[in-house]
Amino acid sequence: MKTHKNCPICGNNKLEPSLEVADFFLTQEQFHIMKCPNCGFEMTQPFPDKNEIERYYQSDEYYSHPHKKKSLVSLLYEKVKQRNLKYKFRIATSGLNQGVILDIGCGSGDFMEFAKNKNWNVCGIEPNALARNYAEQKLKIQIFNSLESATPHKTSFDVITLWHVLEHIENLNEQVEAIKKLLKPGGRVVIALPNPDSYDAKYYGKFWAAYDVPRHLYHFRFKNIREFMSKHQFRFLKREPMKWDAFYIALLSEKYKYGRQRLLSALIHGIISNLHAKKNREFSSNIYIFYADL
Repeated sequence: MKTHKNCPICGNNKLEPSLEVADFFLTQEQFHIMKCPNCGFEMTQPFPDKNEIERYYQSDEYYSHPHKKKSLVSLLYEKVKQRNLKYKFRIATSGLNQGVILDIGCGSGDFMEFAKNKNWNVCGIEPNALARNYAEQKLKIQIFNSLESATPHKTSFDVITLWHVLEHIENLNEQVEAIKKLLKPGGRVVIALPNPDSYDAKYYGKFWAAYDVPRHLYHFRFKNIREFMSKHQFRFLKREPMKWDAFYIALLSEKYKYGRQRLLSALIHGIISNLHAKKNREFSSNIYIFYADL
């Protein structure tokens, strides 16, 4: 295990305990969420190093990767996912003609497949070998295993997407600089993140499924992602809600808190979360769009 020595946004080296959270999804191990008292950014402590991170993803129910089990939750997830793909594509490409999209953390390639069917050229990065091979077979294209392996395609992408991926990336500053080098002038980065300031995060507390420790190394609020991207010369364009996430996260959080799936309660709190967010824009998850200030 490793520990964060400095805040990746402001560089402060004195972090304070904020919350203790278990890996309810898989191992039940305990982790701390540490907060930077200077800028308010939160980080999971400790976090797995490269040699041990894979074991925290080894589950048929980790939905970024192909799986065979068809539980009720996974069936609901798949149904909503199809609706979400259309929405995410519209948000990511709004105002653009056909171009080239790089999907970082592409999993089994669902978003790329949707974009390809809309006549966009697509490219993906996926470190998990199983998911990467699945996507390559489905799309008949090469999927890279890291940003570094994609660098020969420098400045060739109109849009780079990270759908609930940035919170998993260890070396944030280095990786965002690498992302910037892969963009065409005026290209955009589209980042989806869970929101610790949402109603459902506050309601479920340490049981909030989107903390997802230790897979989520970082926990971005709106203020944090704007400050972080500005540090790397990205200009903020807009944020858009991911309303379906409130229901999915509530469903998992109910299971973590009560030991069973409580569909009605999850539905109620998902609705309440979205109603609160209509007033304060703090949805369970948000999509943030930035332009490279090149």
